[in-house]
Formats: sequence, structure tokens, C-alpha cells
Amino acid sequence: MGNVQGTIKEYTLNSRELNDQMITLVYTPATFSPFLDYSVLIVQDVKDYIQMGKLTRFTDELIENNEIKNIIIVGTHYKSIEDRRNKYHPQGEENEAFIRFLAHELVPWIDNKFPTTALGKDRYIMGDSLAGTVAFMTAVKYPNIFGNVIMHSPYVDDHVLTAAKQHPNPSLLSIYHVVGKDEKVVKISNNRDFLTPNRKLNAILVEKGFQLFYDEFDGGHSWKYWQPDVKRALQKMFI
Repeated sequence: MGNVQGTIKEYTLNSRELNDQMITLVYTPATFSPFLDYSVLIVQDVKDYIQMGKLTRFTDELIENNEIKNIIIVGTHYKSIEDRRNKYHPQGEENEAFIRFLAHELVPWIDNKFPTTALGKDRYIMGDSLAGTVAFMTAVKYPNIFGNVIMHSPYVDDHVLTAAKQHPNPSLLSIYHVVGKDEKVVKISNNRDFLTPNRKLNAILVEKGFQLFYDEFDGGHSWKYWQPDVKRALQKMFI
């Protein structure tokens, strides 16, 4: 067991929304068949999730052991730190265009090219830190397209809190949300407090009645702590 590996292929999408070519990685499991319908996990920071989060390795293992349903993974990655902020941050110059790209260009491309259920409830969007922020904001804006969100220590500001408060139909969205107990001071983010805003977001999500899994893990804002949680997220969300 554990030797069966899925396949990762790279595609280039021409995005009209971003006026750019978007490199997209697609993972299909070893058991992939064009005659089955697949749920889709759309990932931002996908190379980090694969290399540091062991995302595809965990997926191989869990599918082989029949612990999760059949999924394909589709991911985008940033070109630079500046590019990441421009696309992921709620006030980033390309943030709105990137969210439209995900909903109006990437999703139709996936459904056209791969055997998916084409249902919002079978689409998941995931990210860490700022990538988690854009995942949440995308699902909140397009709840009929993205029915599930997985967030590892998202950056949370007033834009995010307001979006959560104003969401008109919480029953459409299932959320997996974790943050570290040691994220009061995040050195790589100008000593920003991530924990307190995440707790505020959680309180709103609970009050609004979202279907929610929330946990505070022992640790800080890094892949050392997110990596083991990636496996748990898959186990919780893809039952």
C-alpha cells in the first residue's frame, strides 16, 4: 500500500479576466476513469500544498484506502510574492479579476475537460494564509459554484468579516477552518495577529449558521503545522 500515485499534468489557460496566461496543475488519481464523476478541489498556492503540504501524497493514500471519495485537484500558483498579494488580498489590484477567473473561466474549463459532477456541492476551494482568504471570498461571492471551503490560517480583515456577515444563504456553504494557537504574532507578516481576527470570523460563521468545522491547532503560521492538517481536511471534507 502507498505506492499507487496519481498523475499531475500542467496546462496553460488564457485568461481574459486577467489578460494573462495562467499555469494550472491538475492531479488525477491512479484510479482515474472518464466514466466516473469526480468532485473537484481547486487549490491556490498549489505547489506549496503539493511540496510542503503533501496534498497529492495524502490524496493518493486516502483514495487507495477508500477513506475519501474520488476527487481531482486543480491548482494555480503565484508567480511572485507581489503577484500573490495582487491576486489574493481583498484589496489587491487583481483580486476581483482573479475571483472572476476562478468562477467564470477555470470552473467551466474544468467541467468541460474532466468528468465532474458540475455541481456546486461537489466543488471545494482551498488555500493557506492569503490563499485561504481568496478561497473564502470566492466561495462567498459565488456560493452556487463553490459549495465548500478549506482554509488554513487565512488572513482576515474587515472585508472578510463583512463578507461573512452579509452572506445571504449560509446553508449553501460548508467550511473547514483552522488556525494556530501561536498565531498571535506572525513574524513573516509584520508581526500581525492572525488568531484574534480568525476567532472573530469563526464567531460570525457560527452565528450565521454555516456548516462548519473549526479548530485551533497547537502551532504557528507555517507548513510545519499545516501539513498534518491537510490530511485531516481531506478526511473531514471528502467523506
